[in-house]
Amino acid sequence: MYQLEEKTYFYYFAVIAALFLAFLLMSLWKKQKQKAFSNSKLLHKLSPETSPFKSFFKTLMVALALSFLIIALVNPKMGTKLKTIKREGVDVVFALDVSKSMLAEDIAPNRLEKAKQIISKIIDKLASDRVGIIIYAGNAYPLLPITTDQAAAKMFLQNADPNMVSSQGTAINEALKLAKSYYDDDEQTNRYLFLISDGEDHEENVSYIADEATKEGIKIFTIGVGNADGGPIPIKRNGKLIGYKKDREGEVVMTRLNDETLQKIASEGNGTYIYGNNTTKTVDYINDLLLKADKTEFETKQFSDFKDQFQWFIGLGILFLVLDAFMFNKKTKWIQKLNLFNEQKEK
Repeated sequence: MYQLEEKTYFYYFAVIAALFLAFLLMSLWKKQKQKAFSNSKLLHKLSPETSPFKSFFKTLMVALALSFLIIALVNPKMGTKLKTIKREGVDVVFALDVSKSMLAEDIAPNRLEKAKQIISKIIDKLASDRVGIIIYAGNAYPLLPITTDQAAAKMFLQNADPNMVSSQGTAINEALKLAKSYYDDDEQTNRYLFLISDGEDHEENVSYIADEATKEGIKIFTIGVGNADGGPIPIKRNGKLIGYKKDREGEVVMTRLNDETLQKIASEGNGTYIYGNNTTKTVDYINDLLLKADKTEFETKQFSDFKDQFQWFIGLGILFLVLDAFMFNKKTKWIQKLNLFNEQKEK
């Protein structure tokens, strides 16, 4: 296992490529000028000890030296051993409603962005807890399996939108079913499911499935976003509003927060319903809840004790610079005796 500390230095290889190209162009220019000045035999007599290959090898030595020095700047690190790190925490899964009703702007900037904001701020306050994300509309999909990589969780979260699901609707029961299989049975951590939605559920048996999830040790908390007055569902193209969603009669569809459904799910799931329009209060409440939760020890394995390897590349870079310094443009006597290129000797 290895790591590259400063990858941006790889761009310096473009400089080496440019220098090598300049050398080739310069060599071609010199040959053309030499031909214009005299023929090759006369030039050989004027400078018989000049090697036509040494300048290329010297340039190659400098290029290799600079390449190794650039790699040294990147600072490759090697993992010297695999270490098992014990951690304590709970498993937190967020089920995020990404149906089009979540685009309603009855809460700024809209319900979906408010929900993302809440989840992101909760993740920021997690310690060694593991986190997973489910998205759902007409169907439920795993966006991110349970992981300790909270930075990855926030990155995946930002990409969640209605276009990621194939069918529309608000199938809360599908999200609950998926959540039941989301946790690791081999590591019996405390399990928390936070379902964030406007509560517009178009499926049945939600209470039954919530009760089944509770029997498997999952505590279900629901967070409602939106308000009772509701609002229309905007239709946008390239970020510009072009209209609002209408029903078959041509009337603008109004979507409203249905907190009754969310309260019922939380009640069946041994949890609490939270009105999520105030981000700070919602995040603080959930943070206190998780801080007071009993932590279960679990293990994660990762490479640790990474050691710097830049010194080897500095050594190779210096070696090639030294070789370049001791390499002259004149022909080498013992190489001449080998006659590698079957050169004819002058009579």
